[in-house]
Amino acid sequence: MLWNVPGKPMIAPSILAADFARLAEEAQAVRGADWLHVDVMDGHFVPNLTIGLPVVQALLRSTDIPVDCHLMIEDPDRWAVDYAEAGAHNVTVHAEAVGDPVKVAKNIRAAGARAGLSVRPGTPLEPWTELLIHYDTLLVMSVEPGFGGQEFMPEVLDKVRAVRRLVDRGELQVLIEIDGGINADTIAEAAAAGVDCFVAGSAVYGADDPAEAVGRLRTMAEGS
Repeated sequence: MLWNVPGKPMIAPSILAADFARLAEEAQAVRGADWLHVDVMDGHFVPNLTIGLPVVQALLRSTDIPVDCHLMIEDPDRWAVDYAEAGAHNVTVHAEAVGDPVKVAKNIRAAGARAGLSVRPGTPLEPWTELLIHYDTLLVMSVEPGFGGQEFMPEVLDKVRAVRRLVDRGELQVLIEIDGGINADTIAEAAAAGVDCFVAGSAVYGADDPAEAVGRLRTMAEGS
């Protein structure tokens, strides 16, 4: 596995909570982060519009932190490879939007990135479990996708626990990522359930020192 040190929690600050007018500086402000989480929203799959490929390409030139692209868009089959070819480290598509999940995963990997699959809070995991053999990352949404600052939904941790059991038994090799409402009050619970990588927006970029916040969150996850 190339993504992290085994047993070490990963923190992925979400630029959704950053100052979009200063993205290069905001990326530098989270030194020590494992990934930089970038939410690409098209205003169709989710009711919000953020950034697209040109901004991601510019961000990739401004940071050496591996970029984790979360595509909350319609027709990810068409667009996912472009983000992989641009240099994203991990490209995640949504189960609810992808047309051919196996082909998309293969194409993302062939383009040089890791392939991720995301499920919304209300999406059952079971129909997708067998397909996870084609993916490197499972992103469990712990809020409804589209907007930052929402309250953590602890019921989604049952999905985390189910996949953690499969990973621990050697039946799957996926990194388990969680996104939504992760902060000092929720990260320990998520870590105890078996999360490997924690996406945090407001908890990092709302802090006086974002880099220090990254380290503090990691310590909390390690102590779970």
